[in-house]
Amino acid sequence: MSSMLERPMFYYGAPFVNAVIIAIIGLTLFSGVARLFALALASMEIVVVPQRLKRAA
Repeated sequence: MSSMLERPMFYYGAPFVNAVIIAIIGLTLFSGVARLFALALASMEIVVVPQRLKRAA
């Protein structure tokens, strides 16, 4: 049986869901620099985490 880390939907889907949650929280609760930091964190989640998960597989 294959591992969850070997499925492309996992290493692209999970970071995308996390980034959406971070962005929604950032846009609704924060303002100013904190909002920009939350959006930067969400964008890093989409770019960096799939690469790390590919290496882990």
